[in-house]
Amino acid sequence: MGFLLRVVVNAFAIWIVTLIPALQVTVIAFPPDETLQYILTLLIVAAIFAIVNTIIGTVIKVLAFPLYILTLGLIGLIINAFLLWLTAWLTHWWSWGLRVEDFWWGVVAAIIISLINWLAGIILRPKKSS
Repeated sequence: MGFLLRVVVNAFAIWIVTLIPALQVTVIAFPPDETLQYILTLLIVAAIFAIVNTIIGTVIKVLAFPLYILTLGLIGLIINAFLLWLTAWLTHWWSWGLRVEDFWWGVVAAIIISLINWLAGIILRPKKSS
């Protein structure tokens, strides 16, 4: 998937996980329309999450490769939750962004986000021509 498509899918996934009370998105107060504020905030948070996942997540996943083997990949859930928490920490410096109140709810949110990204990858994967 391209970066913009990944951002849109992540924004949708973050919108879904904000149904969990421990995860909230505080909106940007820039455009006058509330719906546009919420969508813009979700897209920016998703872009930050995609960048954090691409840069920092790749480094952590390479360094934690032995733990992936040892735990049969289950450490990936903790790493993804950490990356989501890191995104929330990066956006807390402004008056908008993602708020994760409990790390273990972050683990649940990371599982849901991973499932949504997996399904989107299956649906949006280009068809191979024979």
